[in-house]
Amino acid sequence: MELQKFYYDNKIVRMFAYATMLWGVVGMLVGLLIACQIIFPMLNFGLEFTTFGRVRPLHTNAVIFAFVGNGIFTGVYYSLQRLLKARMFSDVLSRIHFWGWQLIIVLAAVTLLAGFTTGKEYAELEWPIDILIAGIWVVFGWNMMGTILKRRVKHIYVAIWFYIATFVTVAVLHIVNSLEIPWSIMKSYPIFAGVQDALVQWWYGHNAVAFFLTTPYLGLMYYFIPKAANRPVYSYKLSIIHFWALIFLYIWAGPHHLLYTSLPDWAQALGTVFSVMLIAPSWGGMINGLLTLRGVWDKVREEPVLKFFVVAVTAYGMSTFEGPMLSLKNINAISHYTNWTVGHAHIGALGWNGFLTFGMLYWLLPRMFKTKLFSNKLANVHFWLGTLGILFYSIPLYWAGWTEASMWKQFTAEGVLKYPNFLEIVTQIMPMHYMRAFGGLLYFSGMLLLVYNIMKTVKTGSFVAEEPAEAQALQKEGGRLVGEGWHRFLERKPIRFMILAIVAILIGGLVEIVPTYLIKSNIPTISSVKPYTPLELQGRDIYIKEGCYNCHSQMIRPFRSETERYGEYSKPGEFVYDHPFQFASKRTGPDLAREGVKTGKLYKPDAWHYNHLMNPQSMNVQSIMPKYPWLASKEIDIASTPKKIRVMQYLGVPYPEGYDQKANDDLKAQAEGIAAGLKASGIDIAANKQIIALIAYLQRLGTDISASPTAQK
Repeated sequence: MELQKFYYDNKIVRMFAYATMLWGVVGMLVGLLIACQIIFPMLNFGLEFTTFGRVRPLHTNAVIFAFVGNGIFTGVYYSLQRLLKARMFSDVLSRIHFWGWQLIIVLAAVTLLAGFTTGKEYAELEWPIDILIAGIWVVFGWNMMGTILKRRVKHIYVAIWFYIATFVTVAVLHIVNSLEIPWSIMKSYPIFAGVQDALVQWWYGHNAVAFFLTTPYLGLMYYFIPKAANRPVYSYKLSIIHFWALIFLYIWAGPHHLLYTSLPDWAQALGTVFSVMLIAPSWGGMINGLLTLRGVWDKVREEPVLKFFVVAVTAYGMSTFEGPMLSLKNINAISHYTNWTVGHAHIGALGWNGFLTFGMLYWLLPRMFKTKLFSNKLANVHFWLGTLGILFYSIPLYWAGWTEASMWKQFTAEGVLKYPNFLEIVTQIMPMHYMRAFGGLLYFSGMLLLVYNIMKTVKTGSFVAEEPAEAQALQKEGGRLVGEGWHRFLERKPIRFMILAIVAILIGGLVEIVPTYLIKSNIPTISSVKPYTPLELQGRDIYIKEGCYNCHSQMIRPFRSETERYGEYSKPGEFVYDHPFQFASKRTGPDLAREGVKTGKLYKPDAWHYNHLMNPQSMNVQSIMPKYPWLASKEIDIASTPKKIRVMQYLGVPYPEGYDQKANDDLKAQAEGIAAGLKASGIDIAANKQIIALIAYLQRLGTDISASPTAQK
C-alpha cells in the first residue's frame, strides 16, 4: 500500500512549551513569596492585593493549571501526533485551545488577587471563568478525539488511554463541583452546602490531583521514558492493570481529606479503604516506569534527562505510598491540618510533576530545533539544585507537621493543655519555615537555569515547524477479530474505550455523593442552627474574599485536645446554611469554629477583633498574620444584600418571604450596635465599614451550639 505523506504540527508544541516555562517561573516565584510571607509578615506589603490569603491560591493555580497544565498540553500535542501517525485534527482548534488556556490563566491571576474566589481549594475561580474553562476543555477534547479517529495506526497506545481518561474525568469533576448560582457578574454561591459541599469539593479536589496531576503525566511517562531510554515499556499487561485499576479506584478516595470531620462515617470509611487499595495500581505504574530503564542504568548516570525521569517516577511512587498511609485514621489524626500534608503535596508537585516536565522539555525541544541541548552540565546542575530543593523543602515541613501535632495534643500531669497558646506552637516551627523557603529558592534557581539552557539551545538550532512524516492509511476493521484479546479490541475502538472509562470513573462518585443527598439521616438538622443575618452573611463573604480559610479551619474534631482547646466538636447540622463550607485543610492559625462563643477564656470582644485585624503584631509581636487596614475604610456593599438573600432562598436557606427587601434594615441595625460597642471601647468607626461585617461574622461562629472552651489561644 502506498505511503501517505503528512506533517506534524510542531508550532503548537513550541507554544505550549514556552508557556510552560513562563508560568513555571511565575508560579514558583509566587510560591517563594508566600513561603517568605510566613517568615516575614512585612512581605504582605500591607496591601489589599498581596496578602497571603490572596496570593496563596494564585500560587496553587499558577503551578497546577498554568505550569503543569501547559506541560501536559506540550507533551500531549507532541506525543499524540507521533503515536497516531497523524497531524492534529484541527490547527484552528489547537490555537483556540492555546490562547484560550492562556486567557484563563491571566483572568485567574487578576481575579484571585482582586478577591474573587469561591473559597474552594483548587476550584477558586468564579463562574464566568468556570464556563470558559469548560469551553476550552471541550475544544481540547474535540481536537484530541478527532485526531484519534483519523489516526493511521490500528491500536491506541497506553499513553493515549491516560489522555482519554484525563479528558473525560476532568470534565465531569469540573462541571459537578462548579454548579453554582451567580448573584453578580463575578460572584456566586455553590448549590451544595456544608458537609455535602465538603464531600463534593474533595471528590473534586483529590481527583483533580488524580486526573490532572497524575493520569496525564502517567501518559507522558509511558511515552517519553521509553523514547529517552530507547527501550519498550517493560510490561504491556501491567500497563492494562495499572490503567483500569487506577481510574476505577482513585475516584473513591476523596473522603480521606475529611477524616474525623462531620462527614458521615460510612463515607470516611470508603475513602480510607479505596485509598489503601490505590497503592497496588500506583506502584504498578512506578514499577513499569522504572523497569523500562532496565539495562540502561549506566546511561542514567550520564544523561540528565533520564535522571529527571528516574527521580520523577520515584517521587510518584513515594507520594502514592504516603497518600494511602495518610488516609489511615490513626495517621491522619496526626497529619491533618499540619505542615506534614504540605510537605507530602510538594513531593508530588515538585518531584513527580516538576521533574517529569523538566526532563520532557530537555528531551523534546532540542529535537524540534534539530540540535543538541546547549549544556548537559547546566542540566545536571539544575537536577541537583532541584533535588536538594525538594529535600530542603519537604523534610522540614514533615518535621514541622510532627512538631505541631505533638504540641497540639500534649497535656500536663494535671490534665490541662501543655501548650494552650496556639502562637507558641507557630513560633516553635519557624526554623522549619526558614529551611522550606531555602529549599524553594534552590528549586526556583534550577527553574531559571532550565530557561537559560533552553534559550541558548533554541538559538543554536533551526526550528522545524512542519515536521514531515509518512505512514500507511488505517485499514478499518469491524468486530472482534479471531484470537484478539478484549483489550486489543478496545484499543481499536476508542469511542467504546472512552465510554467504558466514563463508566469506571462514575461509579465511585455516584455511590459516595448521591446517598448524602437522598438519605436525610446523613445530615441531621439542629433546631438551634439559624441562617446568617444579612450583616453576618456580608462578613462571611469578606472572610472568603480575603482568603482567611487558607490559614484557619472551622472544624473541631472529636479529640480531647481539640475540644479542650476550642470547644464542643463540630456537628454535621451546624453547616447546613454554609455556601460554601469552611472546613479548610490547614491550620496556620487556630480553628475558628467556636470563635464567637461568649463563655470561657477563649471569648474575645469586638474591640479585640478590630485591633487584631488592623494590626495583629500590636496584639502579639510574634504573630505572622497580615494586616487588613483597608477593611476599616472600605464600605459594605449593601446594594448586593437583596441579591444574596434571594440566591440563598433559592438554595433552600429559610429566610422569610420578601426578606430581601427588609434585609438591609436589619443589617444597619446590627452594624450600628457593633459600632456603638466599639465606640464605647474607644474605637470610632462608621457602621458601614467592612470590618464591622467581618467582626459580626466572627462573633457568630459557634454560637448556634452550646460550648464552654477552657483554654487560651
